[in-house]
Amino acid sequence: MDITFKQLARLVSFIDKLEIETYPEAPSFIHSDITGKALDILLPKYHITQNDRILDIGCGQGPALDIFRDKGYQSVVGITLNDEDVRICREKGHDVRKMDQSFLEFADESFDLVWARHVIEHSIFPYFTLTGFARVLATGGKLYLEVPAPETSCRHETNPNHYSVLGRGAWISLLNRCGFAVCDEGQYSFHTPMGPDEYWGFFCSKTS
Repeated sequence: MDITFKQLARLVSFIDKLEIETYPEAPSFIHSDITGKALDILLPKYHITQNDRILDIGCGQGPALDIFRDKGYQSVVGITLNDEDVRICREKGHDVRKMDQSFLEFADESFDLVWARHVIEHSIFPYFTLTGFARVLATGGKLYLEVPAPETSCRHETNPNHYSVLGRGAWISLLNRCGFAVCDEGQYSFHTPMGPDEYWGFFCSKTS
């Protein structure tokens, strides 16, 4: 497919507009609690060592980065698009870059673990975005992908900057297409002021 300069410029303009819609992501009890539970499973079960290279995509204000540091992990990088989140993470001493999840500026196979909680639903083209996750991950490396379930009481699909709130089968299919095998799944159910809600976690290994 031939893409004209005009078409490409329109896409770039659209992506720039989406960046303006980002917002600071302060830690919350629910997210911090689930982060801790998922890491308690992931790190020992999949033998993530303190020397492994870790990328936290959509790191927010650093709840996972804090845990990695407390556990002695040395080579951890976070990315986010929000300037306030970048500032707060850097003030805490974390290595955080301002970067779009769909256009990762890292060399191939730069990481052994990609941690991606509640970020892929902000992608306008998750298939493309996941291929980028696979590109920067070493073969045999691990991906933890967590997403909100659709059509719960919280209606995540109506969030103004949620563009890809898909069903479980769709996520597994996309992961498989991008060279990931889903090794384990997590289901996190809880109550909010709006009613019951649910998140899904996919523990994946890069197979190719």
